[in-house]
Amino acid sequence: QVHLVESGGGSVQTGGSLTLSCVASGDTNNIRFMGWFRQFPEKEREWVAAIDTAYDFTYDSASVKGRFIISQDNAKNTLYLQMNDLKPDDSAMYYCAADKFVDKWFAPADYKFWGQGTQVTVSA
Repeated sequence: QVHLVESGGGSVQTGGSLTLSCVASGDTNNIRFMGWFRQFPEKEREWVAAIDTAYDFTYDSASVKGRFIISQDNAKNTLYLQMNDLKPDDSAMYYCAADKFVDKWFAPADYKFWGQGTQVTVSA
């Protein structure tokens, strides 16, 4: 089993920055792909970014490209999401996800392990 814990959310003004962290524990050998997703009220979970931790390949959604950066620290079993130039439309609950194999890195259903989420609120 894998346990994921997110942190780093909070409230910022438009144009501000936040860095989210996701610490993985348990059987981390079951992790290769990790991703960040976000969910707006009454909406489906939306993919933000993903990383193949074996090769450090990263993938970003069009909505955050150039503003958000996904990265990892293998020694700390930690995934990061550096969020810059935040906008009110970025306000959501952000989730960390992980699995050993995924068919589509952008599909929530392909990830087995999920954290509880951390709230990000961006005010105008």
